[in-house]
Amino acid sequence: MAGAYDDKDGLIWMDGTMVPWRDANVHILTHAMHYASSVFEGERCYSGKIFKSREHSARLLESGRLLDMKIPYSVDQLEEAKAEVLRANNLTDAYVRALAWRGVGEDMGVAARRNPVRVAIAAWEWGAYYGDAKMQGAKLDIAKWRRPSPETIPTAAKAAGLYMICTMSKHAAEEKGCSDALFYDYRGYVAEATGANVFFVKDGEVHTPIADAILNGITRQTVIAMLGDMGIKVHERHIMPEELADFSECWLTGTAAEVTPVGQIGPHHFQVGQMTRKVAETYEALVRA
Repeated sequence: MAGAYDDKDGLIWMDGTMVPWRDANVHILTHAMHYASSVFEGERCYSGKIFKSREHSARLLESGRLLDMKIPYSVDQLEEAKAEVLRANNLTDAYVRALAWRGVGEDMGVAARRNPVRVAIAAWEWGAYYGDAKMQGAKLDIAKWRRPSPETIPTAAKAAGLYMICTMSKHAAEEKGCSDALFYDYRGYVAEATGANVFFVKDGEVHTPIADAILNGITRQTVIAMLGDMGIKVHERHIMPEELADFSECWLTGTAAEVTPVGQIGPHHFQVGQMTRKVAETYEALVRA
Protein backbone atom coordinates (compact mmCIF):
# COMPACT_ATOMS: atom_id res chain seq x y z
CA MET A 1 0.00 0.00 0.00
CA ALA A 2 1.63 3.24 -1.16
CA GLY A 3 1.63 6.37 0.98
CA ALA A 4 1.11 6.91 4.69
CA TYR A 5 -1.14 4.41 6.42
CA ASP A 6 -3.35 7.12 7.91
CA ASP A 7 -4.16 8.65 4.51
CA LYS A 8 -6.18 6.18 2.50
CA ASP A 9 -9.64 5.69 1.11
CA GLY A 10 -11.54 2.85 2.72
CA LEU A 11 -13.30 1.73 5.89
CA ILE A 12 -12.07 0.30 9.18
CA TRP A 13 -14.23 -1.65 11.65
CA MET A 14 -13.98 -0.09 15.13
CA ASP A 15 -15.98 -1.40 18.08
CA GLY A 16 -18.80 -2.67 15.89
CA THR A 17 -19.03 0.31 13.51
CA MET A 18 -17.52 0.92 10.07
CA VAL A 19 -15.51 4.14 10.23
CA PRO A 20 -13.94 6.08 7.31
CA TRP A 21 -10.24 5.19 7.16
CA ARG A 22 -8.97 8.70 7.91
CA ASP A 23 -11.32 9.03 10.91
CA ALA A 24 -10.23 5.80 12.61
CA ASN A 25 -8.34 7.57 15.41
CA VAL A 26 -7.84 7.29 19.18
CA HIS A 27 -7.14 9.85 21.90
CA ILE A 28 -3.52 10.61 22.84
CA LEU A 29 -4.23 9.39 26.39
CA THR A 30 -5.19 5.93 25.19
CA HIS A 31 -3.71 3.49 27.70
CA ALA A 32 -2.12 1.34 25.00
CA MET A 33 -0.16 4.34 23.72
CA HIS A 34 1.57 4.68 27.08
CA TYR A 35 1.79 1.12 28.40
CA ALA A 36 1.68 -1.15 25.31
CA SER A 37 -1.55 -2.74 26.51
CA SER A 38 -2.54 -4.14 23.13
CA VAL A 39 -2.57 -7.40 21.19
CA PHE A 40 -3.03 -8.01 17.50
CA GLU A 41 -3.27 -10.49 14.65
CA GLY A 42 -1.92 -10.40 11.11
CA GLU A 43 -3.86 -12.48 8.59
CA ARG A 44 -3.90 -12.95 4.84
CA CYS A 45 -6.95 -13.25 2.65
CA TYR A 46 -6.53 -15.28 -0.55
CA SER A 47 -9.25 -15.19 -3.22
CA GLY A 48 -11.81 -13.97 -0.71
CA LYS A 49 -10.96 -16.42 2.10
CA ILE A 50 -8.82 -15.59 5.14
CA PHE A 51 -6.40 -18.45 5.76
CA LYS A 52 -6.86 -20.01 9.23
CA SER A 53 -9.19 -17.14 10.11
CA ARG A 54 -10.84 -18.72 13.14
CA GLU A 55 -7.47 -19.77 14.55
CA HIS A 56 -6.33 -16.15 14.35
CA SER A 57 -9.48 -14.89 16.04
CA ALA A 58 -9.10 -17.45 18.82
CA ARG A 59 -5.47 -16.46 19.33
CA LEU A 60 -6.42 -12.79 19.58
CA LEU A 61 -8.78 -13.63 22.43
CA GLU A 62 -6.15 -15.80 24.10
CA SER A 63 -3.52 -13.05 23.79
CA GLY A 64 -5.94 -10.67 25.47
CA ARG A 65 -6.52 -13.18 28.27
CA LEU A 66 -2.79 -13.57 28.80
CA LEU A 67 -2.52 -9.79 29.20
CA ASP A 68 -5.45 -9.73 31.67
CA MET A 69 -7.46 -7.91 29.02
CA LYS A 70 -10.83 -9.49 28.23
CA ILE A 71 -11.78 -8.76 24.64
CA PRO A 72 -15.53 -8.04 24.42
CA TYR A 73 -16.19 -10.05 21.24
CA SER A 74 -16.49 -13.74 20.46
CA VAL A 75 -14.69 -15.62 17.70
CA ASP A 76 -17.93 -15.62 15.68
CA GLN A 77 -18.33 -11.85 16.07
CA LEU A 78 -14.72 -11.24 15.01
CA GLU A 79 -15.22 -13.50 11.99
CA GLU A 80 -18.29 -11.53 10.96
CA ALA A 81 -16.43 -8.24 11.41
CA LYS A 82 -13.50 -9.38 9.25
CA ALA A 83 -15.86 -10.45 6.49
CA GLU A 84 -17.61 -7.08 6.71
CA VAL A 85 -14.30 -5.23 6.37
CA LEU A 86 -13.34 -7.18 3.27
CA ARG A 87 -16.74 -6.59 1.67
CA ALA A 88 -16.78 -2.89 2.53
CA ASN A 89 -13.36 -2.38 0.97
CA ASN A 90 -14.00 -4.67 -2.01
CA LEU A 91 -10.95 -6.81 -1.20
CA THR A 92 -10.39 -10.45 -2.12
CA ASP A 93 -6.58 -10.65 -1.70
CA ALA A 94 -5.49 -8.66 1.32
CA TYR A 95 -3.67 -8.44 4.60
CA VAL A 96 -6.02 -8.22 7.59
CA ARG A 97 -4.99 -6.60 10.88
CA ALA A 98 -7.15 -7.16 13.98
CA LEU A 99 -6.13 -5.12 17.03
CA ALA A 100 -7.40 -4.98 20.61
CA TRP A 101 -6.21 -2.39 23.10
CA ARG A 102 -7.02 -0.67 26.37
CA GLY A 103 -8.52 2.67 25.54
CA VAL A 104 -9.18 5.92 27.38
CA GLY A 105 -11.03 5.68 30.67
CA GLU A 106 -10.82 6.65 34.30
CA ASP A 107 -7.35 5.13 34.74
CA MET A 108 -4.18 6.78 33.47
CA GLY A 109 -1.58 4.93 35.51
CA VAL A 110 -0.27 1.40 35.13
CA ALA A 111 -3.59 -0.07 36.29
CA ALA A 112 -6.37 0.12 33.71
CA ARG A 113 -9.30 -1.99 34.87
CA ARG A 114 -11.74 0.92 34.46
CA ASN A 115 -10.71 1.55 30.86
CA PRO A 116 -12.63 -0.11 28.01
CA VAL A 117 -11.01 -2.71 25.81
CA ARG A 118 -11.46 -1.61 22.21
CA VAL A 119 -11.16 -3.57 18.97
CA ALA A 120 -10.48 -2.56 15.38
CA ILE A 121 -10.04 -4.46 12.14
CA ALA A 122 -8.45 -3.06 8.99
CA ALA A 123 -7.50 -4.64 5.66
CA TRP A 124 -5.37 -3.57 2.74
CA GLU A 125 -3.51 -4.95 -0.25
CA TRP A 126 0.01 -6.05 0.64
CA GLY A 127 2.53 -7.92 -1.48
CA ALA A 128 5.57 -9.97 -0.51
CA TYR A 129 6.79 -8.93 2.95
CA TYR A 130 10.47 -9.35 2.04
CA GLY A 131 10.18 -8.15 -1.56
CA ASP A 132 12.67 -9.84 -3.91
CA ALA A 133 13.96 -11.98 -1.05
CA LYS A 134 10.86 -14.12 -1.54
CA MET A 135 12.67 -15.64 -4.53
CA GLN A 136 16.35 -14.89 -3.97
CA GLY A 137 16.71 -15.64 -0.28
CA ALA A 138 16.64 -13.10 2.54
CA LYS A 139 19.79 -11.88 4.25
CA LEU A 140 19.53 -11.77 8.05
CA ASP A 141 21.57 -9.99 10.66
CA ILE A 142 21.96 -11.48 14.15
CA ALA A 143 20.17 -9.26 16.68
CA LYS A 144 21.97 -7.99 19.77
CA TRP A 145 18.73 -8.35 21.75
CA ARG A 146 17.35 -11.66 22.96
CA ARG A 147 13.83 -13.01 23.18
CA PRO A 148 12.77 -12.88 26.85
CA SER A 149 12.00 -15.67 29.25
CA PRO A 150 8.30 -16.65 29.62
CA GLU A 151 8.84 -15.95 33.33
CA THR A 152 9.27 -12.25 32.54
CA ILE A 153 6.51 -11.68 29.97
CA PRO A 154 3.74 -13.80 28.35
CA THR A 155 5.69 -14.92 25.29
CA ALA A 156 2.72 -16.94 24.00
CA ALA A 157 0.77 -13.71 23.41
CA LYS A 158 0.98 -11.76 20.17
CA ALA A 159 1.39 -8.57 22.16
CA ALA A 160 2.60 -5.18 20.94
CA GLY A 161 5.13 -4.82 23.76
CA LEU A 162 7.01 -7.92 22.59
CA TYR A 163 7.77 -6.21 19.28
CA MET A 164 9.76 -3.27 20.64
CA ILE A 165 13.08 -5.10 20.27
CA CYS A 166 11.90 -6.38 16.88
CA THR A 167 11.62 -2.85 15.52
CA MET A 168 15.05 -1.90 16.87
CA SER A 169 16.63 -5.10 15.55
CA LYS A 170 15.08 -4.74 12.11
CA HIS A 171 16.27 -1.15 11.84
CA ALA A 172 19.80 -2.25 12.76
CA ALA A 173 19.61 -5.05 10.18
CA GLU A 174 18.41 -2.75 7.42
CA GLU A 175 21.30 -0.39 8.12
CA LYS A 176 23.60 -3.32 7.32
CA GLY A 177 21.79 -4.11 4.08
CA CYS A 178 19.86 -7.05 5.55
CA SER A 179 16.15 -7.86 5.26
CA ASP A 180 15.67 -8.92 8.87
CA ALA A 181 17.37 -10.13 12.03
CA LEU A 182 17.55 -13.47 13.81
CA PHE A 183 17.10 -13.53 17.58
CA TYR A 184 18.61 -15.87 20.08
CA ASP A 185 16.53 -16.44 23.20
CA TYR A 186 17.41 -15.65 26.82
CA ARG A 187 19.28 -18.96 27.11
CA GLY A 188 21.30 -18.42 23.93
CA TYR A 189 19.34 -20.79 21.70
CA VAL A 190 18.30 -19.84 18.15
CA ALA A 191 14.80 -18.37 18.46
CA GLU A 192 13.09 -16.57 15.54
CA ALA A 193 13.24 -13.54 13.25
CA THR A 194 11.58 -10.22 14.11
CA GLY A 195 8.21 -11.32 12.77
CA ALA A 196 8.64 -14.89 11.56
CA ASN A 197 9.60 -18.37 12.72
CA VAL A 198 12.66 -20.10 11.29
CA PHE A 199 13.31 -23.56 9.83
CA PHE A 200 16.54 -25.30 8.81
CA VAL A 201 17.40 -28.32 6.66
CA LYS A 202 20.12 -30.90 7.32
CA ASP A 203 20.47 -34.27 5.58
CA GLY A 204 16.93 -34.15 4.23
CA GLU A 205 15.33 -33.46 7.62
CA VAL A 206 13.96 -30.23 9.06
CA HIS A 207 14.93 -28.60 12.35
CA THR A 208 13.07 -25.71 13.98
CA PRO A 209 13.30 -24.08 17.43
CA ILE A 210 10.80 -25.44 19.94
CA ALA A 211 8.19 -22.81 20.78
CA ASP A 212 8.88 -22.60 24.50
CA ALA A 213 9.96 -18.94 24.50
CA ILE A 214 8.65 -17.71 21.15
CA LEU A 215 5.27 -17.33 19.51
CA ASN A 216 4.06 -20.64 18.12
CA GLY A 217 3.08 -19.13 14.80
CA ILE A 218 -0.01 -20.35 12.98
CA THR A 219 2.01 -20.53 9.75
CA ARG A 220 4.71 -22.42 11.68
CA GLN A 221 2.16 -24.98 12.83
CA THR A 222 0.74 -25.24 9.31
CA VAL A 223 4.15 -25.88 7.75
CA ILE A 224 5.07 -28.49 10.37
CA ALA A 225 1.84 -30.37 9.62
CA MET A 226 2.45 -29.96 5.90
CA LEU A 227 5.97 -31.40 6.20
CA GLY A 228 4.54 -34.38 8.07
CA ASP A 229 2.09 -34.98 5.23
CA MET A 230 5.05 -34.84 2.84
CA GLY A 231 6.83 -37.55 4.84
CA ILE A 232 9.61 -35.22 5.98
CA LYS A 233 10.94 -35.63 9.52
CA VAL A 234 10.68 -32.45 11.64
CA HIS A 235 12.76 -31.96 14.78
CA GLU A 236 11.33 -29.32 17.13
CA ARG A 237 14.24 -28.71 19.48
CA HIS A 238 16.71 -26.28 20.99
CA ILE A 239 19.24 -25.19 18.36
CA MET A 240 22.62 -23.77 19.32
CA PRO A 241 24.08 -20.86 17.30
CA GLU A 242 27.14 -22.91 16.32
CA GLU A 243 24.83 -25.36 14.53
CA LEU A 244 23.95 -22.74 11.92
CA ALA A 245 27.09 -23.69 10.00
CA ASP A 246 25.81 -27.26 9.61
CA PHE A 247 22.48 -26.51 7.88
CA SER A 248 22.14 -26.50 4.09
CA GLU A 249 18.82 -24.64 3.70
CA CYS A 250 16.77 -22.19 5.73
CA TRP A 251 13.42 -20.48 5.45
CA LEU A 252 11.13 -18.20 7.44
CA THR A 253 7.40 -18.65 8.03
CA GLY A 254 4.73 -16.17 9.03
CA THR A 255 1.44 -14.74 7.81
CA ALA A 256 3.21 -11.77 6.26
CA ALA A 257 6.39 -13.67 5.32
CA GLU A 258 4.46 -16.75 4.10
CA VAL A 259 7.38 -19.08 3.26
CA THR A 260 10.47 -16.98 2.51
CA PRO A 261 13.85 -18.57 1.70
CA VAL A 262 16.92 -17.38 3.62
CA GLY A 263 20.26 -17.10 1.87
CA GLN A 264 22.39 -15.81 4.74
CA ILE A 265 22.33 -15.37 8.52
CA GLY A 266 25.34 -13.43 9.79
CA PRO A 267 28.38 -15.26 8.35
CA HIS A 268 26.40 -18.40 7.49
CA HIS A 269 25.18 -19.07 3.94
CA PHE A 270 22.34 -21.32 2.78
CA GLN A 271 21.11 -22.65 -0.54
CA VAL A 272 17.66 -21.75 -1.77
CA GLY A 273 17.33 -25.46 -2.34
CA GLN A 274 14.85 -28.03 -3.51
CA MET A 275 13.13 -28.56 -0.17
CA THR A 276 12.71 -24.84 0.47
CA ARG A 277 11.16 -24.34 -2.95
CA LYS A 278 8.90 -27.37 -2.51
CA VAL A 279 7.67 -26.13 0.87
CA ALA A 280 7.01 -22.65 -0.54
CA GLU A 281 5.11 -24.06 -3.53
CA THR A 282 3.07 -26.44 -1.38
CA TYR A 283 2.17 -23.70 1.06
CA GLU A 284 1.12 -21.39 -1.77
CA ALA A 285 -1.15 -24.11 -3.13
CA LEU A 286 -2.59 -24.79 0.32
CA VAL A 287 -3.56 -21.22 1.13
CA ARG A 288 -5.23 -20.81 -2.25
CA ALA A 289 -7.01 -24.18 -2.23
